[in-house]
Amino acid sequence: MVVFRLGRIRTPQGPGMVVLLPFIDSFQRVDLRTRAFNVPPCKLASKDGAVLSVGADVQFRIWDPVLSVMAVKDLNMATRMTAQHAMTKALLRRPLREIQMEKLKISGQLLLEINDVTRAWGLEVDRVELAVEAVLQPPQDSCAGPSLDSTLQQLALHLLGGGVSSVAGGALPPGPDTLEMVSEVELPDPHIGVVPNLKQPMAEGLLTALQPFLSEALVSQVGACYQFNVILPSGTQSIYFLDLTTGRGRVGHGAPDVVPDVVVEIGEADLQALLCRELRPLGAYMSGRLKVKGDLAVAMKLEAVLRALK
Repeated sequence: MVVFRLGRIRTPQGPGMVVLLPFIDSFQRVDLRTRAFNVPPCKLASKDGAVLSVGADVQFRIWDPVLSVMAVKDLNMATRMTAQHAMTKALLRRPLREIQMEKLKISGQLLLEINDVTRAWGLEVDRVELAVEAVLQPPQDSCAGPSLDSTLQQLALHLLGGGVSSVAGGALPPGPDTLEMVSEVELPDPHIGVVPNLKQPMAEGLLTALQPFLSEALVSQVGACYQFNVILPSGTQSIYFLDLTTGRGRVGHGAPDVVPDVVVEIGEADLQALLCRELRPLGAYMSGRLKVKGDLAVAMKLEAVLRALK
């Protein structure tokens, strides 16, 4: 407890009983325990032109109660703004790949930079954890193909028939000086219904292609039924379901046979980004690109479905 007697600061008191003089003493309590706050996800542009949604978790403690009261008026807000400014400055000078691969190193540098400022306030940051929620726009000088894992490359090749570049949209067909990606893994038989007709909506092809990846283990882990209201580019809405409550699970067009646990509304392009692991369910929800009707915790179990695509 920091006590002011007639406006003059005294030696910090406590813990325990503290005697105060009425009308003469004023005081302010200071919590010396380790606390935490989060830097809300914000949109940032990396050095190579990628746009990503990034937040951070910060743990801190007050080591000098007097400085924490005298140096700054709103300690929590000042620390949060300092952390956000340091995070923005650090990520603007790094390419996307470095941000994704060296999060621990960047977090350590942020810890030092924040402490350089906050130690003068009697506050010390113990830990900073960087959280990349979603990549909203890929780098301007790179193709989406190399960033996808081999299973998703095969999925894209099946769905669109034009290589992984079709998933990224707008890439030119391979020319004389272009490296064409060839999969050496045996692909499913096209007659078993995994490969959608090119006349089908892309959303239907993306969702029905999930069927080979469903399993009893996934059903046991998720145990929920989802209804997807997919907004097509034309503005119309198409309904699909993913039932992970019985057997090996089912996916298909139309409403589910049972009442869904969660109804998810998402655009077709965002659904494609979600299945290609360019967008995480939590990041999509926080950025407003995915709307949920029902239990949010159940909706976030879709992350387990996406992990099954690896």
